Amino acid sequence: MWTAVRAVADEATGTARALRELGRAGVLGPVRPDRLARMATAAVRYRLTVAAGYEAGAARHPDRPAIVDDLGTLTFGQVHERTDRLALALAADGVGEGTRVGVLCRNHRGAVEMQIAAGKLGADVVLFNTGMSAGQRAEVVDELGVHTLLADEEFTDLPGSCRVVRDVAEPIARGGPGTLPFRPAGGHTIVLTSGTTGPPKGARRPPPHNLAPIAAVLGSIPLRAGEPVHIAAPLLHTWGHAALQLAMLLGSPVVLSAKFEPARFLQLAAACDAVFAVPVMLQRAMEEPAAPGMARVVAVSGSALPAGLATAFLDRYGECLYNLYGSTEVSWVSIAGPDDLRAAPGTAGRAPLGTRLAVLDERGEEVPAGTEGRVFVGNDMPFEGYTREGADVERAGDLMGTGDIGRLDAAGRLHLTGRADDMIVSGGENVHPGPVEDLITARPEVREAAVAGVEDEEYGQRLAAFVVLEPGATADADAVRGWVKAELSRFAVPRDVVFLDELPRNATGKVVHRELTS
Repeated sequence: MWTAVRAVADEATGTARALRELGRAGVLGPVRPDRLARMATAAVRYRLTVAAGYEAGAARHPDRPAIVDDLGTLTFGQVHERTDRLALALAADGVGEGTRVGVLCRNHRGAVEMQIAAGKLGADVVLFNTGMSAGQRAEVVDELGVHTLLADEEFTDLPGSCRVVRDVAEPIARGGPGTLPFRPAGGHTIVLTSGTTGPPKGARRPPPHNLAPIAAVLGSIPLRAGEPVHIAAPLLHTWGHAALQLAMLLGSPVVLSAKFEPARFLQLAAACDAVFAVPVMLQRAMEEPAAPGMARVVAVSGSALPAGLATAFLDRYGECLYNLYGSTEVSWVSIAGPDDLRAAPGTAGRAPLGTRLAVLDERGEEVPAGTEGRVFVGNDMPFEGYTREGADVERAGDLMGTGDIGRLDAAGRLHLTGRADDMIVSGGENVHPGPVEDLITARPEVREAAVAGVEDEEYGQRLAAFVVLEPGATADADAVRGWVKAELSRFAVPRDVVFLDELPRNATGKVVHRELTS
């Protein structure tokens, strides 16, 4: 009984916080009764999904720009009409509840409209990583039973076991006017894991069950309703998808570009109120001349934000940078604002409202501040499990493991050391690659670096450093070893040092470790 009472109280508290944050952001305001009724209908019909958000947007502000991409501008009213027609065409082709629709696209209107249309039919949406190989795409299509796949022309060698749509314009034209059946839709979004260390797995992401997740994010990242948002992060990754959901809730125009170009990124960032990006995009943008302006909010996630990059970006563009640490499985864990990044560059931040963050030892007990352990989190948006039978994350009671090692400082800020499965044992000593990587990356001669463990006949394992130098800079393997030896233990000194032109990265900027060879 008390558990049920506590759950109701927590729900009420989360809703109150969310309403406060939505009011601060400017979402709440007077709405004509007829429009309010249509907005409520959308929420009942499609729950808190992108389908509901864009239908509600069409009811509240039909003439406001909704999507701005390389082809032009679509209003909320136009997106609603187009996705109704797209949904009718997909339904005629056999898409509906119990089927799965895949999206393999760069950032453009089609990637958004396909998700909305599938949501209106109650179909699951599978977000394909654009960096997947043809073989991986075929495995996912077969494993998840994808019925229809929207894919840009650049992606060839597509599986023959599913229908392929190259452009949403064709089914939209074919769909014609019509009325979709009124029924609540039950589809899920399936996000594929990054696959940097193995085959990607499908993670079932539910729509928000309540408004509490809004309080968590808006309480730490001060977004504003109705203001343009540039989503540079891939829409098919958890961070880009989360940005789309937030923009949809805020009624914000979404500004997209199919190809990332640093100069164009800076131009769009200066014209928008908020930007969602991945750290490597900021790194590339910092190599350009300083832009005359910058978005009020620049929020990054998807991979580690180097301390030096955070400080340099803040120095150049002011107190606008926010860093969210999370994963496909656990959603968010912590958020660092400008003050945190100034005080402790490289920090992953603090747990936001309604989130419990814990660092645990091997026995599952919390460790004191300053002590390393495994990072666990509890919030309102955990995933519902992998699509692959038998796969799961580590759990400790009602907390979910992130797979990372870290520590909390005295101010409650999280600092990450590396992945738990990245730790190596060299000569009987436990060594984390993270601190070695950070030390090398901080050198002025180094543009980027990755450190990983490799097999060693004498020591069991050893560290290998993969280094990309700044243009014109010089350094040799002995210099790299010397930098590490001066600061860390001898076991942390990389035996192998490999110089590369660039690190292999996926679409979100994560280093693909399986492609690093010494």
